[in-house]
This record gives sequence, C-alpha cells and structure tokens, in this order.
Amino acid sequence: MPSYAELSELLDPATTVLLTVECQQGVVGPDSALPELAKEARSSGALAHVARLVAAAHDSGVQVIHAIAERRPDGRGANHNARLFRAAERLPVQQLSGTTAVRVAAPIEVAEEDIVVRRLHGLSPIQGTDVDALLRNLGCRTLIVTGVSANVAIPSAVFDAVNRGYVVVVPRDAVAGVPSDYTLAMIRHSLALVATVATTDEVLGCFKRPRRAGRA
Repeated sequence: MPSYAELSELLDPATTVLLTVECQQGVVGPDSALPELAKEARSSGALAHVARLVAAAHDSGVQVIHAIAERRPDGRGANHNARLFRAAERLPVQQLSGTTAVRVAAPIEVAEEDIVVRRLHGLSPIQGTDVDALLRNLGCRTLIVTGVSANVAIPSAVFDAVNRGYVVVVPRDAVAGVPSDYTLAMIRHSLALVATVATTDEVLGCFKRPRRAGRA
C-alpha cells in the first residue's frame, strides 16, 4: 500500500482526473442487463464508493469523466467480433443511445462540470474514444479508475492509460466484477503490477487537503 505522502503526491487536484466506467443504469441499476454484476456492484459497496469519490472530486476541484457504453438502435458501428458482443445483443435490456439505460446511475451525481464520454464500440473507455485527448487537454497526469467491470472494461482502461503514459490509481473497493473473488485476484495479480492500488478512504483523505490556487 502507498504511504499517505506518496498517494498525496500522485493526487494533485490540478493534474488528477477521476474516471467512472460504465456506471450506468443499464449496467449497475435496478433494471440492469447484467443483474449479477449490478448486485455485486451494490452489495460490495463499490457503487457507493464511486459516488463518494465523485462527490469529493466535485468538492476538491478534481475533474470527473463518466465513460458510458452504448449502441445505436440499428447497431451500426458496434462490434460483433467476440462472444461478449453477440451475447449483449440478446440481452433483454439494451444500452441504447438516448434511453435511461445509458444514464449515470444513482447514487452517483453528475455535476455541470463533469464530462460524459459515450462510445459505440469496443471494450475500453479509452481506446478509440475522446478520453485520451480530453485528459491531455485537461493536463492530467494521474487517472483514478473506478466502476465496472473488473472482468473487462476496468483492466482495459488501466492498461490503456498506462500505455499512454498516465499514472493510474485504482481504489480497490470502488471497482466490481463477477465473481467477487475474481475482482480481488485481478487487482492483486494484474492491476497492482501497473497501477497504484489504494482504498476509497485513502483517496478521499488526499482529496480533503487544501485546493491549489487557480483551480476552479
């Protein structure tokens, strides 16, 4: 585990961005297309921890980006080249553009200054989206990755961010996947090799320090 000083150095509000991954109603909400994942995200406390981090980021001047996965009703541009995509096409709840399924789920609150990035294809919230360009324009050095799922999108986001030169922090209790023990194994044996793993409370402790002048 990083020391407070080490983590605090990484989490300078002026150069830190908080990314929430697929924390949308159709994924982690009550009417999720993936009820097992939604149940795990809520029962583990991961979704509540994401909400705490987002609220603290708003108070601390840390930029928040919400990454949403969706598809057009006609499916144009969507992937069909993997079992996961084909299975998603048959689910009773579809992540269709403009529907409630692709709204950020409670208890996460979206502020006016937040940025919502929507993707129509792929597995990663970074590869092939506007996120990398946005992070560079925001002066981001450290990216905090939260959300779902530890099975696919979270590791994709972490590896893509590291490959692009960002320092990544993963609050281990603010990510979820299925089964729950897989999330712990993924974090310990893969993500911890390339990212700084902390807890939500440790990150919040760094957010509470005085904000730098010049950051609105």
